[in-house]
Amino acid sequence: MSASSAAFDLADALAILERTPIVLRSWLADLPDAWLRADEGPDTFSPIEVLGHLIHGERTDWMTRTRAILGHETTRFEPFDRFAQRQDFVGWSAVQLLDEFAQLRAANLKTLRALPIAEATLAREGHHPELGTVTLGELLATWVVHDLSHMGQIARVMAKRYGSAVGPWRAYLPILQR
Repeated sequence: MSASSAAFDLADALAILERTPIVLRSWLADLPDAWLRADEGPDTFSPIEVLGHLIHGERTDWMTRTRAILGHETTRFEPFDRFAQRQDFVGWSAVQLLDEFAQLRAANLKTLRALPIAEATLAREGHHPELGTVTLGELLATWVVHDLSHMGQIARVMAKRYGSAVGPWRAYLPILQR
């Protein structure tokens, strides 16, 4: 089965979700601010803002919505503030953010592993404020792709710092074309 047509698999998802904090710590801890604060312009995230954004998601999104779907307390999700990190984590160092993210992610994955999630459970529905009806499987798959998307974003933003410095090699570097 090709990667583009793979069905959601919780064990495979957990393999990525548990590694994200490790990858980010290895990549971003103790980097100079010039790398951590680079962005692509207004309403884009720097690597340090991505860390805050991921923490906000750990606190308010993935497991909150998972519990809502499984518990039927309410299946109508609260809107997610994509820019909350700009107020919530002002003055935090990359190491502080990495520590907080790792702690929250570990707790969330421990909780997720303890939940009774079977194939039929993945079809349970919630209501997203913009997207409408979504399933638990879609939510959990999105969690994985969200992590990977932001890691790609970090790589792209960091690569663009030297976008002009690479000279004619730019033609061979697709990361600089986006």
